[in-house]
Amino acid sequence: MYTLVFCLFTVFFVSGCGGINFNLWPDRSKPLKERVLEGKAEGKVAIIPITGIISESPRRELIGKEPSLVQEVVAQLRLAEKDPEVKAVLLKVASPGGTVTASDLLYHEIMAFKERKKAKIIVMMMGTAASGGYYVSLPGDVLYAHPTTITGSIGVIFMRPTVTTLMDKVGVTVEINKTGKNKDMGSPYRTASPEEKEIFAGLIDKMGKRFLTLVSQHRKIDQTQLSEVATARIYLAEEALSLKLIDKIGYLPEALKEAKKQAGLSENAKVVIYRRSALPDDNIYGVSTPGPETAKPSLIDLPLADLFPALQPGFYYLWAPGLGGNQ
Repeated sequence: MYTLVFCLFTVFFVSGCGGINFNLWPDRSKPLKERVLEGKAEGKVAIIPITGIISESPRRELIGKEPSLVQEVVAQLRLAEKDPEVKAVLLKVASPGGTVTASDLLYHEIMAFKERKKAKIIVMMMGTAASGGYYVSLPGDVLYAHPTTITGSIGVIFMRPTVTTLMDKVGVTVEINKTGKNKDMGSPYRTASPEEKEIFAGLIDKMGKRFLTLVSQHRKIDQTQLSEVATARIYLAEEALSLKLIDKIGYLPEALKEAKKQAGLSENAKVVIYRRSALPDDNIYGVSTPGPETAKPSLIDLPLADLFPALQPGFYYLWAPGLGGNQ
């Protein structure tokens, strides 16, 4: 604690005396603005990144909060929809997934945008586009993946902590009064009953079937392939291509070229992105996060909620191998 206080004091002292400008607390109130990355011809392709854990909850930092991933992506879709020059959107997906509801919300928003705007949507899968990251990619007209992309994990997982063993060791009990026998199902303070486990299994099965149904509708894969992906395993791009989970293997410039082609734009059409602040030497590989991208990065950024989604019990379309429990 003393070290943190000393560091903060030093930052303020140095920035005041030496003219060094630290953006210690980034301004979250700045509106998104269009930034042209390349091209000068008529028409635009808008790059919209989907990066990180998909959640409708704001990301917490040391001071304040930043918009949730769903909120930020939807805000960018709104800007693209209002611009008559935007003829295509390239979704740059780098996500292992997130909560079931947030993934479904974002999928719905992308589908609604596509229907209203009549724009082409191209997906470029980055390092990871698995589970919920794949779910939100399904509206794409063409799905690209890098040769080393990890995708798949088409399934649902229910995660909740249990502390019964720890409570026994320290001699702590929790008294619960309830109106219905299943009111506290999922409680970390006791072991689930066989009936409760059956209920959870039913919920998980329905959510998993919804995912598979959407995959079948969007990707037109046969039953054999559907049975394979239903195992919820992950795939590299080449395997995903053979299962028709993606359309092409390539790189970001190729996906951009595809977007322009699909939209009937020239190769020199403008490529734009929406940011809160300009980045120096900005290009198509610039990282966009749910918070504002700024040329003066925040000194302190603690996205703990993103790093440890398992701390929040619930249902997830998420590939998180480090969070698995006993088989």
